[in-house]
Amino acid sequence: MAYTPAITYRARGAAQEFSSDAVARIRSRLPLARLRLLGCVQVEAIYGSAGGCKIHRIAMKANIDLDVGRKTFASGLLPELIAALHRSRPGDLIAVVGAEKGIGTDLETWCRFTGNALVESTVENDHGRWVIRHGTVPSESNRPVGSRLWLYTNFDCNLRCDYCCVRSSPGATRRELGLARVKRIAREAAELGVKEVFVTGGEPFLLPDVGELLLACAAAAPTTVLTNGMLFTGRRMESLRTLPRDRIVLQISLDSATPERHDLHRGAGTWMRTRQGIGLARAQGFRVRLAATVSSDREADEFRQFLDEEQIAPEDRVIRRIALRGSATEGVALARSDLVPEVTITAEGVYWHPVGAEDADLLVTRDIFPLAEAFAAVRRAFEREGEHALKLARIFNCA
Repeated sequence: MAYTPAITYRARGAAQEFSSDAVARIRSRLPLARLRLLGCVQVEAIYGSAGGCKIHRIAMKANIDLDVGRKTFASGLLPELIAALHRSRPGDLIAVVGAEKGIGTDLETWCRFTGNALVESTVENDHGRWVIRHGTVPSESNRPVGSRLWLYTNFDCNLRCDYCCVRSSPGATRRELGLARVKRIAREAAELGVKEVFVTGGEPFLLPDVGELLLACAAAAPTTVLTNGMLFTGRRMESLRTLPRDRIVLQISLDSATPERHDLHRGAGTWMRTRQGIGLARAQGFRVRLAATVSSDREADEFRQFLDEEQIAPEDRVIRRIALRGSATEGVALARSDLVPEVTITAEGVYWHPVGAEDADLLVTRDIFPLAEAFAAVRRAFEREGEHALKLARIFNCA
């Protein structure tokens, strides 16, 4: 069956669906590729059929848009970049759209040199679009690479959170890692001295063999399961009861002290069902860690106050900002250079960090096995990042 096109056009937060006739009219006036590259407009092209759909990623919205035409660093691009930085604040995004596709490499080098970050790069037909974040994101971890291992067991989920970094939803393809691979990963991880395993998705408790998966992981290292806590019934509750309480922690997502904000992002009624899930997990004797995804310092402070009132121990609190990846349309823009690598495995391969476990810029290798080589590939990539930064730093050596 032929794909039937439709377009979602987004401008300054508004969204409107266009029919296929409207698509044809839009394309006749301005090519789709050029529309997607413009910083003031975001376009998502969806081609649907009875067999599935193909979705082009929505362009990252920027605070400042620079249409530089054919300018390069040798012909006037640098003054425009400097002027844009002066007009922006740390954390703001600057989109550069140009017809010289080769400036991407120079922009990446310039970003490293100036302490900014290239967070998105798109080249289509005769134009490119590069999004630069003003300033760095401070690292909060000195954890050795390879001490923590993340497994995306699946990508389908019972919820459709509007900021999910890997676009999980009830309609997402499962893309299952599978019990056989998880068992082998767990065995080899134990041999490599992995200290912690984190199991996430999607929603792991959608899997019929989740109990066996978690038992395999817990045998290798203490394991934390990231879940929305809403599926602890029936056979899933039976699976939960088989798990060792001293080796398994349940990290349950709860975004706010009251339903309004949580339900806004995750769906009506989800806050109450999650609270019930937290109670069920605790009643079964599990240690429960509460994890909130927030969009501001004010929201973070409000949640900390709630955790204080609930007498939640500091080690059982996770408060993180929305990352501008996946389904999110706002949040903290993160590049590879911002993230200390945490080896992350999906059905598609090995990634730099769980926050971008389906994004090409964070893919390290397609080869999961042998696991020792996958870990080595991540370490080599990390070393290259450090070498690049050191070479740039040497430019300023004065003695």
